Amino acid sequence: MLFPQPISVKALAERLNAQLIGDDSLVATGINELHNSGPGDIIFVDVKKYFQKALQSAATVVLLNEPAECPPGKALLLVPDPFGAFNALVWEQRPFQPLTTAVSPTARVGEGSIIEPGAVVGPGAVIGRDCYIQANAYIGEGVRLGDRVIVQPGTVIGTDAFYYKKTEEGFIKWRSGGSVVIEDDVEIGANCTINRGVSSDTVIGQGTKIDCQVQIGHDVKVGRYCLLAAQVGVAGNSALEDRVVLFGQVGIAQNLRIGAGAVVLAKSGVSKDLEGGKTYFGYPAQEARTAYRELAALRHLPGFFTKYYE
Repeated sequence: MLFPQPISVKALAERLNAQLIGDDSLVATGINELHNSGPGDIIFVDVKKYFQKALQSAATVVLLNEPAECPPGKALLLVPDPFGAFNALVWEQRPFQPLTTAVSPTARVGEGSIIEPGAVVGPGAVIGRDCYIQANAYIGEGVRLGDRVIVQPGTVIGTDAFYYKKTEEGFIKWRSGGSVVIEDDVEIGANCTINRGVSSDTVIGQGTKIDCQVQIGHDVKVGRYCLLAAQVGVAGNSALEDRVVLFGQVGIAQNLRIGAGAVVLAKSGVSKDLEGGKTYFGYPAQEARTAYRELAALRHLPGFFTKYYE
């Protein structure tokens, strides 16, 4: 998530009442999670075992709750509650904007696009040319659609990430600072949900076609010309490369990568990265030929036991 204007680390330290360690001349240009961070980003870490990973990341500013040796080109900000400080910064940069009209006056709708009755377009949303947003669809705050995008009835794009920090008092909601980007020529079926990113954008690549009742989690990156059949679920921060095909009711666990051209057959569950260009089946998903051989072998087990043990 990029800030509208860069913020100096000195100003951040004052705002957060934090102790500053390292280069006080730096500026922050955005805020991100550790695994998505880049130069200019603010990240946080509050668990000792992840300190080194955070300090070695590409991020410029690290919020943490214990002193550490600051690497060159970084600034550390010591605060009692790094997550709370992180979340407060996101809320500050992305304050809540309630809808007051069906199509926000700050939204932009391209020439030739159709918005049917009952559809909602949130603040700062951008809809490209010749799009078709059907009845009762929801295009959330800051969501960006390319040209010739079709969104069928009841689909919701830009819901909050399902992302919480577990504490002794319960679950604390992360403010979803990212958004959703739908590229050109994408079609999305009825009653789908696509969550916005926690700190980066959820992306649906050019030419991808999505069936009805599909759930796409936060920060997911779907490549170009993919096909996702009904009731597919893709968990947060996973990535599908170009031309991936997911048949009905396939489930993809979080933080995985599915290689280009992979095909996952219906009702399969994916719990690890999959190599591209192959067909997979089962739970956990494996190459379909192997899975079918194992299933065929299982059918012979009753006869095997009857022959040798009775």
